[in-house]
Amino acid sequence: MKHSWFSISRWLGIVNKEFIQLKRDRLTFGMIVGIPVIQLVLFGFAINADPKHLPTAVLLADDGPQGRTLLQAIRNSSYFDYVRQVQTEEEAQEVLARGEVLFLVTIPQNFSRDLLRGDRPVLLVEADATDPAATSNATSSLRALLDTALQDDLKGPLAYLAGTSGPVELRVHARYNPEAITQYNIVPGLMGVVLTLTMILITGLAITRERERGTMENLLSMPTRPFEVLVGKIIPYIVVGYIQVALILLAAKVLFHVPMAGSPGLLVAVTFVFIAANLAVGITFSTVAQNQLQAMQLTFFFFLPSILLSGFAFPFRGMPVWAQMIGEVLPITHFLRIVRGIMLKGNGLEDVAPEIWPIALFAAAALIVAVNRYRQTLD
Repeated sequence: MKHSWFSISRWLGIVNKEFIQLKRDRLTFGMIVGIPVIQLVLFGFAINADPKHLPTAVLLADDGPQGRTLLQAIRNSSYFDYVRQVQTEEEAQEVLARGEVLFLVTIPQNFSRDLLRGDRPVLLVEADATDPAATSNATSSLRALLDTALQDDLKGPLAYLAGTSGPVELRVHARYNPEAITQYNIVPGLMGVVLTLTMILITGLAITRERERGTMENLLSMPTRPFEVLVGKIIPYIVVGYIQVALILLAAKVLFHVPMAGSPGLLVAVTFVFIAANLAVGITFSTVAQNQLQAMQLTFFFFLPSILLSGFAFPFRGMPVWAQMIGEVLPITHFLRIVRGIMLKGNGLEDVAPEIWPIALFAAAALIVAVNRYRQTLD
């Protein structure tokens, strides 16, 4: 029997079959809808290339009226949020190194006296330049801020000071990355991005691959507990993760000349917690997904907000509060602060400890979910 080269009925049958298959694969359908929605929300509302309200600390060594005027100007600025006043230089450097503030403003002793004498006192502003994009616009606004802050004070007998070129000498020190080299910020961050993607992806495929190949029955028949199976699967990938870390650190040193101001041993030790957190997420995804395609879809569903809300691609402080709250849950957000802190700032264990425990807590929660999901798979 001779058939026509194209049949509408056959074509409609294939189309109908694909829609039915898509309807049955709810996870894929959810990704088709969910990923565009997430992208729209994140890029439309959360991403901001001009961050404002950046946390700022002030070391006020002069309590004169002009010093207080500058302090009030900082409080009223849209770029700077005055969050604390430090008492000593040691405390000031500590909060800057830990990332609690992005700016440190020092108003020196005898500031008001020297200003009234016309001696152009120095106002020192230290900026955390580990992420140049986060502080560049705020730094550029400082000169205009100083010129307007003292207008009301420089009147009458002091009007001659307003006519001079800058009654206050502004000195801006870009700390930790004074040349604003982008690679110093990006390359350490890539360690977190690469580990997040590869650890979750390859682990997410582990159990799913065995289910597709029919080898899951072998695991079910073995006299092993779920925790033993999961840990046994995780260990080889920890080795893989450290190989990636070694390659990135080598490239950072040889190709991009990124400094290592802190302890490499501390960085290696902390990385273990981060790798474990991502592997636990991957195991959880492998117990949810029915096939390897779904495991890959879940991986990218997790990876998208991780790269956008962690401070890797866009300044973390520029995002709205709700986006920062989501970012604080993600392990990569804390790991990026740890890596950049150790490599660029020379932070020690006590400096990075506040960022370690959220990663450890996330890893424990993800591992508990993975074990429970795996038990359900056995049942």
